Amino acid sequence: MCEELLDIVDDNDCVVGLLPRSDVHRLGLKHRAVHILIFNSKGELFLQRRSMRKDKCPGLWDSSASGHLESGEDYNDCAIRELREELGITAVGGLTRLFKLQACNETDNEFVWVYRGFCDGPFTLNKDEISEGKWFSIEEIDRLIKSVPRWFSGSFIFIWKNWIKNT
Repeated sequence: MCEELLDIVDDNDCVVGLLPRSDVHRLGLKHRAVHILIFNSKGELFLQRRSMRKDKCPGLWDSSASGHLESGEDYNDCAIRELREELGITAVGGLTRLFKLQACNETDNEFVWVYRGFCDGPFTLNKDEISEGKWFSIEEIDRLIKSVPRWFSGSFIFIWKNWIKNT
């Protein structure tokens, strides 16, 4: 299996190079990703628990879907692809861009566009990426992040705090 190649970007999110994913992470270079928050008709958020096979944050709760942009891919296309690959759904009702996070320690040096979508499921979880998924109320997520933050990826906690601030 070939390792994915990621665009390296500068402080303005402009492409300046291309390297394998492992090198980008090992060297702490800036790159691009998306995170998608899928809500159901009850206002609950679907979270995924990352597979134990993942090299970053194995076994932790994370956004509904997320992933790196492939080289040359734009943020919108990546969000649609990640929904299909991780949850087995298409963005039937469309996705809304919520906010963009600058590359920083909390995002693992990723520029991140955060999207919102709506779907009641069912989902077909990619077992290579996700060990389980579950609906959580907003209040439950707030309570769990305060009481057991170690259950969540650091990037999700950062995204959640920004989502709360922006809603």
